Amino acid sequence: MKKNEKLKIEARKALVLGAGKSGIASAKFLAERGAVVALHDKKEIENWSEAARSLKETHNIGLMSGQIPSWLLDQIDLVVISPGVPTNTIPARYVDRKDGEVIGEVELAYRFMKGRIVGITGSNGKTTTTSLIGELLKNAGIVTQVGGNIGTPLLSLAEASTDETWSVVELSSFQLETIKGFHPNVALCLNVTPNHLDRYDSFMDYAAAKHRIFMNQTAADGAILNADDEITASWASGLNANVTLFSSKRELDQGLFLRGRELICRGGGKEKVLTTRDEIFLRGLHNVENVLAAFAAGLACGADPDSMRETTANFKGVEHRIEYVDTIDGVAFYNDSKATSVDATVKALEAMGESEGKTVLILGGRGKNAPYAPLVPLIEKSVRGIVVIGEDGENIMSQLAGTTEIARGSSLENAAELGLAMADNDDAVLLAPACASFDMFNSFEERGKVFKEAVASIARGRSKTSAQ
Repeated sequence: MKKNEKLKIEARKALVLGAGKSGIASAKFLAERGAVVALHDKKEIENWSEAARSLKETHNIGLMSGQIPSWLLDQIDLVVISPGVPTNTIPARYVDRKDGEVIGEVELAYRFMKGRIVGITGSNGKTTTTSLIGELLKNAGIVTQVGGNIGTPLLSLAEASTDETWSVVELSSFQLETIKGFHPNVALCLNVTPNHLDRYDSFMDYAAAKHRIFMNQTAADGAILNADDEITASWASGLNANVTLFSSKRELDQGLFLRGRELICRGGGKEKVLTTRDEIFLRGLHNVENVLAAFAAGLACGADPDSMRETTANFKGVEHRIEYVDTIDGVAFYNDSKATSVDATVKALEAMGESEGKTVLILGGRGKNAPYAPLVPLIEKSVRGIVVIGEDGENIMSQLAGTTEIARGSSLENAAELGLAMADNDDAVLLAPACASFDMFNSFEERGKVFKEAVASIARGRSKTSAQ
């Protein structure tokens, strides 16, 4: 289905699965356009957010938990699945088999969007790259809005979009599972590394979900791929769109790459220096990759290179991504709560390795069935000690035994204190958990905020002690 072939909503009987941000937005959107809507979540209704519970009164939406009876499913002809809900869930399969429509919030929003779309996916770097692209386009005078998996439901962008709008959209593999007609004019896949193996049957199934971002593109569109990533590089010859490659490791005949300290764009027998590593505020080679990808997207959207260079120099990153928190007794604290996979933690440690001191690493949470072995070389090289927390703590201790000093934290607050005690002057304490947050927190954002509050509490305690 093409964009603007709007989905008929009025009088339809719709079931929205998942009562988080995406589900709330979908349920409201449908109800406001005349659908009869039920919102379902596996959690008991009393444990839902106030925003979700209030929909019964404000929008006459039915609220449900537990098993959905088959007599009700027989009446449903539209299911909207939130990203956290598996697509093979029984209600979705039931409605699909009786020729009902089963889509996700991204697809629902797409049917009503105006203007053009930049779609960004990848295992790591999505939010930083999405945020940077939004800034690059906006500062270049392009009408821009940013949302999707970054926190603002795509339905909000659909309602605000105009024919002149570029919507910059972060997309998770979960969201891409349920697209049908969704068609980004510019699509990026930054990398594909082991993640969410608790959800997918295999790594290749996960990679296939990422690949779906390109499935509706044509020769009039742009696809941007990481030439250094084995999976994404292998896709280049099979896409319908015009492909642009980027690399932080080698020069490319065509594309964007890092040469020495310079970020270069080469094409048509010419090359241009876009910016330099010294001008980029963000630390780490992985952020050089993010900047290269963002520049490629900006160029595809018609942004001025000089404007983008200035914007990149002033871009300070986003919260919970190697975010500097404070320095206490010569030890710097960094919050990378968004490092929810082993590969993301590898990239964080590589970035921290550019500093003179060593790192005390806080690991743990709800594991994703991925091995922690890829951390070992970096731990042996630049990590002074490890503090583990959460559900997968014992497993981490077992897999990393003998690499460095390892302590067990009873809480994130306790882990911050133990990390400071382990560290030497000029070291850093880095929260980069390599795990999901849901064993102890509602989100990685909450985990990051708790960590920052714990650091602030330690700092206040040290200040009082020194003042006595």
